[in-house]
Amino acid sequence: MAITVGFDLDMTLIDSRPGIRACYQELSERTGTYIDADLAVTRLGPPLAEELINWFPAGEVETVADVYREIYPTVAIAETPALPGAREAIAAVRETGGRAIVVTAKYEPNAKLHLAHLGIEPDAVIGDLWAEQKAEALREYDAGVYVGDHVGDVRGARTAGALSVAVATGPCPPEELRAAGADIVLTDLTEFPGWLSDYRPARA
Repeated sequence: MAITVGFDLDMTLIDSRPGIRACYQELSERTGTYIDADLAVTRLGPPLAEELINWFPAGEVETVADVYREIYPTVAIAETPALPGAREAIAAVRETGGRAIVVTAKYEPNAKLHLAHLGIEPDAVIGDLWAEQKAEALREYDAGVYVGDHVGDVRGARTAGALSVAVATGPCPPEELRAAGADIVLTDLTEFPGWLSDYRPARA
């Protein structure tokens, strides 16, 4: 039986830290506001506004977020590599006859730019969804598995009734992912094709 697998983007499929660091540095220069870019990239996952509120007054966050998204394509995309196993994970799903979708909190146009730049072609990209909100897209596409690096991704999978597969490549260590309810915790996506190969017969 074909399966749809959802993947998070930042720190699951891509190492977005270099690009986001550069973007925060540019944003700091443009706004004249201090931003600790090195600190900011240690807590990737939640929506942009949740980070900006640490550096800007609440009334300015929406405007500053627009500036960030405007400069992002020219500053962040080229600086961002795929994480080990990302392409192979998508390919492994396709080889089973299944669909691979990306469900991310990132601004959707920028998420698509990342994937296009890296030559990663999922069947669908759905952006601007965080934590439990991700269940909207996972249910719409009937995803049976959701792969992510953050406890918010675990919550999204569980809300959707999907199997939560966590990778310890982001800010959350394995024990935190397990405590949040992850069904499976992998070191990184290089382990995903082997896991999927074992999972499909067991599921059948």
